[in-house]
Amino acid sequence: MARIYTKTGDKGMTSIHGGERIPKDDIRIEANGCIDELNAQIGIIRSLAENNEMWQQKLHMIQLSLMETMSHVATPSSIRELNPNPLPVGMDKFCEQWMDEMGKELTDNGYFLLPGGTLLAAQLQFARTVARRAERRLWSLNRQDELPDIILRFINRLSDLFFIMARYELQSQNWKEEKWRKFTYKRRLNYEE
Repeated sequence: MARIYTKTGDKGMTSIHGGERIPKDDIRIEANGCIDELNAQIGIIRSLAENNEMWQQKLHMIQLSLMETMSHVATPSSIRELNPNPLPVGMDKFCEQWMDEMGKELTDNGYFLLPGGTLLAAQLQFARTVARRAERRLWSLNRQDELPDIILRFINRLSDLFFIMARYELQSQNWKEEKWRKFTYKRRLNYEE
């Protein structure tokens, strides 16, 4: 087996698509690190949901799309057309359709919920937070070097998807959701999104 270590990053620099060397704490690397962490978290979720074939197939598809997404995030917009990997076109709609399917079986929720419950639900909530962090980092990168809209939409939908999946898991296990406050709390204090 070839050595995995190259020692080329020992001075705090790394290569991106196209060969440019940039600092390891560059926003492009930080954004991709968050997406990579999200992909690893999905691997944990899949290991916990091993008997759910539908979730396995769909989450596998999301993982593949995240790998392609990372390739594009690592590519400066000036050479993005040279990237041979497909963009995650349609993955935002894929997530929406899956959420709609699960949503038909969920009870209404008018509350902020505390993350937790079953181990799988807690891991899904953690994935939601990692997706939100990835989205924030992508928007920071987008201000410096514009990203394709589909990437931003896809990552945004993933956080919503993991929230719905966590609720679905709890309800399918007859586990009571722990409520914090009603959504009207935000409106009463005149907080607007």
